[in-house]
Amino acid sequence: MDARDPLAHFRDHFCVLKTKHGEDCIYFCGHSLGLQPKTASSYLEQVLRDWTGLAVEAHFHAQSPWISYHRLLTQQTAALVGAEPAEVVVMNSLTLNLHLMMVSFYRPTTQRHKILVERGAFPSDQYAVKSQIHFHGFDPATSLMELTPREGESCMRDEDIEALIDREGDSIALILLGGVNYATGQVFDMAGITKAGQGKGCAVGFDLAHAVGNIPLRLHDWAPDFAVWCNYKYLNGGPGCVGGCFVHERHTSALDLPRFAGWWGHDEKIRFQMGPDFHPTPGAEGWQVSNQPILALAPLRASLEIFAEAGLERLRAKSVSLTGYMEFLLHQQPSTKFSIITPPDAARRGAQLSIRLRRDGRTLCDRLAAEGVIGDWREPDTFRVAAVPLYNSHQDVYRFVQGFLAAL
Repeated sequence: MDARDPLAHFRDHFCVLKTKHGEDCIYFCGHSLGLQPKTASSYLEQVLRDWTGLAVEAHFHAQSPWISYHRLLTQQTAALVGAEPAEVVVMNSLTLNLHLMMVSFYRPTTQRHKILVERGAFPSDQYAVKSQIHFHGFDPATSLMELTPREGESCMRDEDIEALIDREGDSIALILLGGVNYATGQVFDMAGITKAGQGKGCAVGFDLAHAVGNIPLRLHDWAPDFAVWCNYKYLNGGPGCVGGCFVHERHTSALDLPRFAGWWGHDEKIRFQMGPDFHPTPGAEGWQVSNQPILALAPLRASLEIFAEAGLERLRAKSVSLTGYMEFLLHQQPSTKFSIITPPDAARRGAQLSIRLRRDGRTLCDRLAAEGVIGDWREPDTFRVAAVPLYNSHQDVYRFVQGFLAAL
């Protein structure tokens, strides 16, 4: 399989970790932090040279002028999330972007004030949502609603999600779900959820932290109100990398939509006139608040160029093969000590498999890491591993399963 893999050479574009014996690690943690693209340093060094030689003038006269540097990432970002370029912007961090979006799209009333999330949503989302509910004078005990799997199941069923929205939708102000659940790896039916939610008058948004760069997305066509994501997982932008934001085009010209304003969201044609009144830039860029962190954008630029060359459709095909092969090998050694809680349907999962361990899971995870097999442990019982198609191989999958079963 590796011999006929047309994407195999992309592994050489990344800094692959080494074991203490000098061998390649098995790095299955790209769902948490992607590997460094080798070209990231050259982009960073160019920014530093421009800073050295031009200082403030680099905003307009750098090799890639800083004032518009973020737009070097716009076209590729739009392609990855299935959006029009005007609907996306790379900015801030995921949780900050989530707060900015909720300012615009969580508009609670006494009749419609609930936010619907999935149980087990990433904690930062939970904290942000609860703080927004408090900010508007409501109580999470009555305004936070959680989707919960059926008894004995780990993942939500589509029909249960739609039934809850149909039943409770008149009281829901905002539906906010992960495109891919971080714990189970389940891919949600974002098109179906958007249609069901908007049909009941709810605003709909998605946290795509574990979806972007992992699965095909068609945000413009699915038409949620907004989406946010980070760029340091599958998109390899580096620790704490700048996040991303999508606002559907039906909102980007609504200049009276409530928002927290900052000068970088001000219409760039008159930005430097320094006027007292805010005039938002049309498009998602109108939600920017501060000038862009160029040093943080440079490594992401390197990664997005690799994505553009590889093509998401080809990456997705390889991802399905890698994850399916891992599942196949694990099923060859049935054991009561572990189970796979990620959906078996390839269309309902991305690169990640979540393995539930009955006992001593943390110890097993630590033992494997010491041997150069790096996954991700989540309390209380889940070992998350992701074979990332840009830099992982079927041989990596085979070696991982052999090491996992031996450690088990």
